[in-house]
Amino acid sequence: MNKTWLIFKREFLNRVQKKSFLIATILIPLIFPAILAVMVWVFMKQEEGAKAAVIEVYDESGKIDLEDDERYKFVKVSGDFEQVKKAFNETDHYGILRIPDIDLFNPEGIRIYTKENPSIRKMEEITGIVERRISDLKLLQSNIDRELLNSLKTNISISNVNVDESGTETESNTGILYILGFVLGMFIYMFVLIYGMQIMLGVIDEKTSKVVEVIISSVRPFQLMLGKILGIAAVGLTQFAIWIILISVLSSATLGVLGVSMPQQQAMEQVTKMQDPESQEEIKKQNNKVIEAIASFNKLPLFKIAFNFLFYFLGGYLLYGALFAAVGSAVDNQQEAQQFTFPIMLPFLISYFGLFVFILTDPHSTASFWFSIIPFTSPIAMVGRLGFDPPTWQLILSQVLLVAGFFFTTWIASRIYRIGILMHGSKVNYKVLAKWFMMKV
Repeated sequence: MNKTWLIFKREFLNRVQKKSFLIATILIPLIFPAILAVMVWVFMKQEEGAKAAVIEVYDESGKIDLEDDERYKFVKVSGDFEQVKKAFNETDHYGILRIPDIDLFNPEGIRIYTKENPSIRKMEEITGIVERRISDLKLLQSNIDRELLNSLKTNISISNVNVDESGTETESNTGILYILGFVLGMFIYMFVLIYGMQIMLGVIDEKTSKVVEVIISSVRPFQLMLGKILGIAAVGLTQFAIWIILISVLSSATLGVLGVSMPQQQAMEQVTKMQDPESQEEIKKQNNKVIEAIASFNKLPLFKIAFNFLFYFLGGYLLYGALFAAVGSAVDNQQEAQQFTFPIMLPFLISYFGLFVFILTDPHSTASFWFSIIPFTSPIAMVGRLGFDPPTWQLILSQVLLVAGFFFTTWIASRIYRIGILMHGSKVNYKVLAKWFMMKV
C-alpha cells in the first residue's frame, strides 16, 4: 500500500502542479461568470435602448383595435394592400399585421409581414396581444363580464406528500427531483468520460516514453495501476470542488454587481409593471411556483443525497477507470485505443440515455430498478433516482454490487495491465487481450 500511495501522490502532484491544471481550474470558473455578466449586460442595455416597434395594422374586419404598450405601437392603415406594402418598405416600421374579415370564434388567416424573420419572442408577444383582443370581443359579443369570467376560473395545485410505514409525512416536488436527477447524472457521465480518458492517455504516454519500465522495476503493475486511478480521481474531485465553489460565488457576485434580482424578485417587479390582470395573475402563479420549488428543494435529505452521489461518483469512476487503464496499457497510441473504448463506454452511454427515456419519467419501474442494480449502469441510474427516495434495500444492494463490480473490473484490468504495459509494437485485438488475461506470470 505504501508504494500505491507513492504512485497516487506522484500522479496527483504531477497534474496539480502543471500550469495547464492551474489555468483550467481557475480560468473556467472565471469564464462562466464573465459570459453570464456579458450576456446580462447586453440584455439590459438592449432593453434600455429598445424603442417600441411600430406595427401597421391592416384590419379588413374593422373589429380589432390594438392598444399600444412599452414594446409595440400599432398604427392603422387602409387602402390597396399592395400600395400599403410599398409604402411600408419606405419606412422603418417593423411590420404589417393583416387581419382579414374574421369570424371571432374561428379567427384564421391573420398574417404579419416583416422585413426580417422575427424572433420567437416577438411572434409570441404579438400573437398574445391579438389573442387577448379577440377574446375581449368574444366576451362582449356574448354579453359576458370579464371579471365574472375570471372569478369562475379555477386553478389548482396538487401537492405530493409521501407517507412512510411509520406514518411520517414529507412533501416533495417532482419537477425539482427530475432536474436534480438530470444534473447529478450528467455530472457523473462527464466525470467518468473525461477523467477515464485521462487515465488511458496517461498510461499510453508513460508506456511510449519508456518511463513505466523504470517504475515497474520497483512497483508491482497492480499497485501502479491502482495508484494512477486513485491519483487522477483525486485530481478530478479537487478540480470539480474548486469549480463548483468558484462558479457559485462568482456568479452570485456578478449578478449582484449588475443589480439583477433573484427570479422570484424579478417576477414580483414584473407584476407591478403589467396592467393586464390575467398576466398579473399568471406571473404571480409562476412566482409562487418558484418559491415552492425552492422550499421543496430545501426539504430534501440533502446530506443523504450528497453522500450517495459521492459514493456513485467515485464508484463509477473507479469501475470504468480500471478498464480505461487496461486499454491504455494494451495499445501504443490513441488511434489504436478507439476500437476498445466504445465497447467499454457502451453500457454507460446506454444508462445515460435511459436516464431521460424511463428512469426520470418512472424511477420506480422494473427497468429503472435493474439499471440501478447492474454495476455498469448503476452510477447514473441510481443517482437519477436518489431524489425519488428509492427503497433502502435497493440502495444497499446497488452499492454492494458496485463495489463488487469495481473489484471485478480491477482484477480483469490488472491481468491485462501486467502484460500489456511492457508490450510494444504488437498488434492488439480482443483475442490477444484474452490471451494476456489467461497468461500466468
